Amino acid sequence: MATAAKPPAKPEPAPVEAPPAKRGGKMLLIIVLVLLVVLIVAVVGIGALLVLKKNSGGESHDAPPAHAEPAAAQPAPPSAVDLTKPPIFALLDPFTVNLRAERGDDGRYLQAVIALRVPDQLTADRLKGFMPEIRHRINMLLAARTAFDVQEVDGRETLARDIQIQINTLLGFPPPPPNSPTLSNGPIQAVLFNSFIIQ
Repeated sequence: MATAAKPPAKPEPAPVEAPPAKRGGKMLLIIVLVLLVVLIVAVVGIGALLVLKKNSGGESHDAPPAHAEPAAAQPAPPSAVDLTKPPIFALLDPFTVNLRAERGDDGRYLQAVIALRVPDQLTADRLKGFMPEIRHRINMLLAARTAFDVQEVDGRETLARDIQIQINTLLGFPPPPPNSPTLSNGPIQAVLFNSFIIQ
């Protein structure tokens, strides 16, 4: 018996390779993503600058950076008032003096109630021993003024400064140089007028 001849085997077709992927499409996607990230960073940066500028109130660039410690955490300058301790005042008895007469003025007088701010209660107590001389010096300073000298705020501030220097000098602290904006460093920290009436 004759066997039928098998037809020759067909060669298997070669696997078809997929066309090469579009490299340009992937590259374009990467560029778009990078540009998008850069754009987002730029917008956030500009927004942050605007917020910082708004918060700084237009202050100069010499202001401390936003990440600096708050001012309360920094040590206070030595001349600042210590807010943790209430101030101590030495209250003086009221003063009534004749003011220096001006031309055409028939004489006026001043009634003033004065308080002295001091660093501690011990200083306030020790001032009592000097009170006759303190009152004398204050009386002399008040009587040397005219009504015009003490009607305005500037005149009263000058008077308060003169009283402070006089008392600190009396207590042994040298007066500041003439026309100096600083006061002597004596125990009298401030002179306050609780009442100031010109009649």
